[in-house]
Amino acid sequence: MITSVLVANRGEIACRVFRTCRELGISTVAVYSDADASALHVREADAAVRLPGAAPADTYLRGDLIVKAALAAGADAVHPGYGFLSENAEFARAVTDAGLVWVGPPPEAIEAMASKTRAKQLMGGAPLDPSAVTDADLPLLVKAAAGGGGRGMRVVRELASLSGELEAARSEAASAFGDGEVFLEPYIERGRHVEVQVLADAYGTVWALGTRDCSLQRRHQKVIEESPAPGLPDALVATLHESAVTAARAVGYRGAGTVEFLISPEGRAHFLEMNTRLQVEHPVTEAVFGIDLVALQLRVAEGDALPPGRPVGRGHAVEARLYAEDPAKGWTPQTGVLHALEVRGFFPTHPPLNVGGGTPHAPLRPALRAGGGVWDGPQGPALRAGGVAGDSQGPALRAGGGPGALGLVAHGPGGPSAVGPVSRDDVVGPALFAGGEAGDSQGPALRAGGEGAHAAPWVRVDTGYAAGDSIGVHYDPMIAKVIAWAPTRDQAVRRLAHALRRARVHGPVTNRALLVRSLEHPEFTGAQLDTGFYERNLDALTAPGDGERYAAIAAALADATGRLAPGAWGASPPAETSGRVGKAPAGTVASRVGGWRNLHSQPQVKTYGPHEVRYRFTRDGFLLVDDPGVRVVHVTPHRVRLEIDGVVRPFDVTDHGDGFVHVDSPAGAYALPVRPRFTEPRERTRPGSLLAPMPGTVVRVGEGLAEGVQVTQGQPLVWLEAMKMEHRILSPVSGTLTALHAEPGRQVEVGALLAVVQDADVQEEQEA
Repeated sequence: MITSVLVANRGEIACRVFRTCRELGISTVAVYSDADASALHVREADAAVRLPGAAPADTYLRGDLIVKAALAAGADAVHPGYGFLSENAEFARAVTDAGLVWVGPPPEAIEAMASKTRAKQLMGGAPLDPSAVTDADLPLLVKAAAGGGGRGMRVVRELASLSGELEAARSEAASAFGDGEVFLEPYIERGRHVEVQVLADAYGTVWALGTRDCSLQRRHQKVIEESPAPGLPDALVATLHESAVTAARAVGYRGAGTVEFLISPEGRAHFLEMNTRLQVEHPVTEAVFGIDLVALQLRVAEGDALPPGRPVGRGHAVEARLYAEDPAKGWTPQTGVLHALEVRGFFPTHPPLNVGGGTPHAPLRPALRAGGGVWDGPQGPALRAGGVAGDSQGPALRAGGGPGALGLVAHGPGGPSAVGPVSRDDVVGPALFAGGEAGDSQGPALRAGGEGAHAAPWVRVDTGYAAGDSIGVHYDPMIAKVIAWAPTRDQAVRRLAHALRRARVHGPVTNRALLVRSLEHPEFTGAQLDTGFYERNLDALTAPGDGERYAAIAAALADATGRLAPGAWGASPPAETSGRVGKAPAGTVASRVGGWRNLHSQPQVKTYGPHEVRYRFTRDGFLLVDDPGVRVVHVTPHRVRLEIDGVVRPFDVTDHGDGFVHVDSPAGAYALPVRPRFTEPRERTRPGSLLAPMPGTVVRVGEGLAEGVQVTQGQPLVWLEAMKMEHRILSPVSGTLTALHAEPGRQVEVGALLAVVQDADVQEEQEA
């Protein structure tokens, strides 16, 4: 029996595994790099072991150090999470050779499937020979043979660029996975990325748990995923399930894995790969099938069989990945302090309710809601259904005094289950059991027989960050995953878009607005999905929002009111000032904002991004100079209400002092850069300067580059690695390279000068 688990990973997935371990009574151990010393996964673990250094190659890719850490901390099992060493057969062997339990498939299965080249051969396919491809084979896709997540992946549309893309992919794959092997395959335009979750035990049982569509991708990394994949014919789904089960059986698979396919526009399925690990998008499968995949991974690792009967999927789930990145600027990763991360409508103990005996995993403890609220007793939450329930030993059920009025918590072989007047011990996880049904449209229903049925949409958040944490340059920029479940796809999509729109995410620039617009785009709502979605729609999805101007107005007025109080309004400034702010009390210092005069003074000016807001502070309150259709209704330093074309809308304003003002409203959220009134003098940047768009490490410089060399517009000059991805710095013009400050291995900060290219046309004009 497993008693302590070390997670050989970081961030969100480490926190996710820890959550299930806590529910099962298993101790947790974290490993951390120097850059992650104060990370959330370290704070949540029962014990933590340092891996000296910051780069993945020195820390999370050092299997020898991780095994030593597990032994030193007294762990008896290792869970690899995803990424890093999760598909490394040698690491799996090192874990088992050390006498530890490996929470994953056998090393032989990893070897057979983790290398995509060998996996294709096993499934009857073969990669293309780079030396034999011709123009007729274009477009091509370069892929890393190990790992995933879009790293080491490139699309080639011209044979002349093939060698360069192969080298770039090798470099990126080696950095991310410690393995630089890459291969070629045909690139299918406008295909759908569909996958099947499999789960297998050592006794011949293999489950195919529905389908997931992961077609919305940027840089070949998934952004929005959902289950089940919409619009697939039943015959195609059956074929995908059969192929996935066949692949798992062919390698003697055990545990959780994913078989991925590319569906052509004609509806033909092409095998892509098998990921021998848990996927980032696993929560949508958990939501639909009401199971805890991590709990089942641990169960299989302990040698137990899967429960009899495959669980039945219900409803629809959609997941969006919230990244610290700027989609409008080439998906550039962002860094900085995350001041706030709050998702409204998030069920604190997020179901799913168990279906067929699965586990509802939760940040705190499992809790249900059936026509009432959730009550926190001395030991954990309880179900309240028409009356308060509680028991000093843990959660209890009370349903109006009816059947199953009291359900104490007992522990079965696989986790806690509820026991009442009519009871059973569930061997997988919590299962409340009452003599009758309880539930209404306000929350998940309780169903007799120990099965849970969803009743209302809910939202789940998986994250590796909390407010106050810093997002650094060394790792993936994903902040959180937000997942919504509902009985239908339309409801789930709407619920997720609403939750993201109303979320408070303050700090670095994120892709949150892009996610909302993607979920509301007609192609997505109409389930017209393919991997070219962002190539076609990115400009429209990243255009400034209509509400940004009003957010800037709210920010300016909140700032003005904040500077007025206290003091300008005497001893008792009003809690909320209105558009008709009122006459200043006698003796106040109204002159601080210009006072009131018979003649108009110059308006006050505040600038946020491209928006210049001009206003006057008059006897009747704030008057907007350039926005006649907007009337100020109420103003405080943190909340502003504006009447816009006859409709009153609220805006919450927060300034964390980081150069941005964050404005949240029901219609959307905005991070507005504060522009100083007077520009501070500073050294001018030389024309043609190439500046680092983010902090990172120079990994390559173009071959043959030196001062005085001629370069062409769009030519890659410098390769910068940041957040586990390589970013190419291209020449903006054709001309002469007059300066080159970048060199491999050099660490650079954002804005650092990398090179200077003198425009050929400008040079000719100067010579003339």
